[in-house]
Amino acid sequence: MAEQSNHTDGRTRTCGLIGNPVEHTMSPVIHNTLAANFGHNLVYVPFHVEKDLDKAVEGAYALNILGMNVTVPYKTDVIASLLEVDELASRIGAVNTLVRMEGGYKGYNTDMPGLYRAMKEDGILIENADIVILGAGGVARAVAVLAADKKASRIRILNRTVEKAEAVVQEVKEYFPSVDVQAMPLSDYAKLDGKEWIAIQATSVGMFPKVDAAVIEEAGFYEKVKVGYDLIFNPSETKFMTLLKHAGKEAYNGLKMLLYQGIIAYELWNECEVTKEQAAVVYEKMKKEMGC
Repeated sequence: MAEQSNHTDGRTRTCGLIGNPVEHTMSPVIHNTLAANFGHNLVYVPFHVEKDLDKAVEGAYALNILGMNVTVPYKTDVIASLLEVDELASRIGAVNTLVRMEGGYKGYNTDMPGLYRAMKEDGILIENADIVILGAGGVARAVAVLAADKKASRIRILNRTVEKAEAVVQEVKEYFPSVDVQAMPLSDYAKLDGKEWIAIQATSVGMFPKVDAAVIEEAGFYEKVKVGYDLIFNPSETKFMTLLKHAGKEAYNGLKMLLYQGIIAYELWNECEVTKEQAAVVYEKMKKEMGC
């Protein structure tokens, strides 16, 4: 359908974002562009929620809000306020999308399906691949669950504090007992065999404004990697990505993951399918918004 301007009237449905802060979110660009493109009578707005998360979710339902995204710091805490939680979101332990159902909201995690869809579009498949994850926080845990769920061949979790990586390994093995997943200290990267690893950078190191750092800066690590994904999207090229490129390897940032997590949420709310062409229009608007 041809793009048309967003408008509001008595039939307009509302979706939005719960978080703190929300002032710099890109989500309105994604959802309002999609609504205009589809001709859906829908608007998307951010809601800055400083406290009383449960009341915010209850209020959203009372106000007939169609769906919500959830961002930091509430992706785990929001689970207690939901009627139902999707299996993948339950395994990951984080929800970023609420879909309205009778009596409340069902929680989904579209971040990891968004990463998977972005990687597939770039021609990178997790299935039967060797995955090395940098970091052992909540995002790294989610990536590890995704990799196990998609039947990666080997998963290695590298972290400065190896005990945190080991805790992620144990959590992954609870759901996927036969998966080859191991924890390693960052300094042991040389023990990774071969040169075909897909590296996923899942920490905040290198994020704006502290852009001059990478979790691993030694060139030897990047020789072992065939392609890398930094889940950071600001700056558009992180030091991790620069080091990959210096080694002659492909490097991607997290902007396309952000795009597709939003698209999947939009599809859940509106029971529709976003085409590659529609996704490309949104992606260009996001890049323009970021000045890249």
